[in-house]
Amino acid sequence: MDNIYFLMIIALAILAIADLVVGVSNDAVNFLNSALGSKAISFRTIMIVASLGIACGAVFSSGLMEVARKGIFVPGEFMFSEIMIIFTAVMITDILLLDFFNTLGMPTSTTVSIVFELLGAAVAMALIKIGIAGGSFVEVVQYINTTKATEIILGILLSVVVAFSVGATVQYVSRLLLSFNFEKKSKWAGSVFGGFALTAITYFIFIKGLKGTEYYSEIAPIIEGKTVLILALSFIIWTLLSYCVVALFKKNIYKLIITVGTFALALAFAGNDLVNFIGVPIAAYQSYEAWTAAGVPATEFAMGVLGSKVPTPTIFLLVAGLVMVLTLWFSKKARYVTQTEINLSREGEAKERFEPNMLSRTLVRFSMLAVKYTATVLPNSVQAKIEKQFQKPVIKLAKGEKHELPAFDMVRAAVNLMVASVLISIATSMKLPLSTTYVTFMVAMGSSLADRAWGSESAVYRVAGVLNVIGGWFFTALSAFVAAGTVAYLIHLGGSTMIAVLLLLAVLLLARNYISHAKKSRVVKAEDSLSKAESQSIHGVIEESADNISKALKRVSKINQITINGLIDQDLDALKKAKKTVVKLENEIDELQNDIFYFIKDLDDSYLGASKFYIDVIGSIQDVAQSSSLIAKVSHKHVHNNHKALKKKQGEELLYINDKLVHLCNEIGKIFNARSFDDIEPTIIQEKKELLAYVKDSIQKQVERTRYEESSPKNTTLYFKILLETKDLIKATMNILNLYYEEHNITKTDNEPID
Repeated sequence: MDNIYFLMIIALAILAIADLVVGVSNDAVNFLNSALGSKAISFRTIMIVASLGIACGAVFSSGLMEVARKGIFVPGEFMFSEIMIIFTAVMITDILLLDFFNTLGMPTSTTVSIVFELLGAAVAMALIKIGIAGGSFVEVVQYINTTKATEIILGILLSVVVAFSVGATVQYVSRLLLSFNFEKKSKWAGSVFGGFALTAITYFIFIKGLKGTEYYSEIAPIIEGKTVLILALSFIIWTLLSYCVVALFKKNIYKLIITVGTFALALAFAGNDLVNFIGVPIAAYQSYEAWTAAGVPATEFAMGVLGSKVPTPTIFLLVAGLVMVLTLWFSKKARYVTQTEINLSREGEAKERFEPNMLSRTLVRFSMLAVKYTATVLPNSVQAKIEKQFQKPVIKLAKGEKHELPAFDMVRAAVNLMVASVLISIATSMKLPLSTTYVTFMVAMGSSLADRAWGSESAVYRVAGVLNVIGGWFFTALSAFVAAGTVAYLIHLGGSTMIAVLLLLAVLLLARNYISHAKKSRVVKAEDSLSKAESQSIHGVIEESADNISKALKRVSKINQITINGLIDQDLDALKKAKKTVVKLENEIDELQNDIFYFIKDLDDSYLGASKFYIDVIGSIQDVAQSSSLIAKVSHKHVHNNHKALKKKQGEELLYINDKLVHLCNEIGKIFNARSFDDIEPTIIQEKKELLAYVKDSIQKQVERTRYEESSPKNTTLYFKILLETKDLIKATMNILNLYYEEHNITKTDNEPID
């Protein structure tokens, strides 16, 4: 039986490595986003600096491991066998929960997950002990370190408000002082900002961040009681150095701040969050060492030893740091998660990932009213000066040139890093496992709000995104508590067999999520995906749009084929697939429409005729997709509601129409692929007339059947809808052909040589 605990230690060590991988994939968002979003330094430099920060932070994190040992529960109340169940349940739950959020691309809190998992597993085990002893439910408080647990939980929740408020305030003041034209400000302005930022970062990271570690005692006599002096001297030194960097070396001080800030935040992350990944396995290992030395049965050895301070072996910290660094370099999920925060905080327009909801609309409307009435208090002259500081520079480019702007500028990136580093380091020095995700995310959101990055065009989407992420955090806490408690109970019931089953399940789920994410993250475009027009001439737009027409019609014909066959066969799965596929097509067309504004803005004055043609083409493609969408939706609804199947004659007519429609779309596709628009008139028009005539004839036949044979009103309504939408689809397709045929003839006439 004793061997089972040794095997559990091995399993926990493997889980620790896996947890480090999924944990860094989740938390890379915390220290990479500011540098990535501002594009201040190269990606390679960002990764090297962050790797060095993680390596240093891992070595300095020993003091925080006590949270896993005694921060949530009272170790002396549990026996070794029970402690091992708690730790195993926590690690299995943690790795699955974090990987689930990573797969969704949502940044969650590793601190919240580990705290509530420890709490859930400890409560479950306490209830089991109380139940066996026949005690009362209220006795559970004897097993939980309620004071420390409450302090940690309140600190985590309070950090959301504090981080958002401080981030917004510091960013607003920084923008008032530096404006968006910060690079044109005097050298002293940038130097003072650099001095302040670098002082804050270095002091709190290298001094406050060391407090509580085994290294602090060596420098404590030098720094204790001299905080004001150290801060003043640091500010003077960093300001002078910043001025030298700007004036003598002609370097950008903001790039230096972002580089140092990235290192500092990575160090703070590793120093604060390493406990979340390896704290539990290390506590389990130290428990195992104490138990084997005691030589008593596992069910009789109380774990009071965990209540005392036990140093963490440095080799464990170094190995953990190495795993974290390797994960940072090679994890694709880490880069996927970073996209969420960058898109929510980016300046200007972007593809919005989240849909607005009632709460986000209400908050935005309330904020707009508050700003409106607050403005009446300030004098007009003050408002004018403030507006000038927030006026964004306009980048003028020659026609045809493109410039990919960063998500936000270097001032905001520096503020994000500075504020987040300070807040996390303060919490680390107090031995509070503050959520780095909460802090960095909310600082970024606060600075975005203060920087007016959320305009009227994007505010409801961005606020909805923030609410979704925060909602995910609460879901993390609840699910971590319940899941860890459930897993602990299952292990108690099933013992070693249940542990093996749960570990196998964890491996299978991780493999499944990895394969699923790999498929989603392939950057290769789908063969038939639509693309935005980039040409400025009418001829170029015709060429680019022709590809979209060919792809769209190919997809529509396939969707219709699946729909009609699924309707006739009463195949609900096929109809679901058709409905899902057509929604994807409609979304791509919506993206093309959303891009029309930028397409027109980029056009040269001599090519304005291309805009009307492009708008008409996109509108006609949308009409085709809408008709196909309605056919798919009404067919799915009909079968989903278990209405009567189509009659044999109706099915035969629809199959004939669909075959003809597929043939028509294929022929049109050939014309557009070959750009042989001269073939439109002789080959396509006749086929279109014949198909429309057959559709009209089918409508007439159904009218007659309805009068004398048909007994199902649902069936009749469905059939008429399909025929009428098919007719609209054919007409919309012909509108596209007419547009191209007419424009092709005009272009051809313009290009003919004059005799």
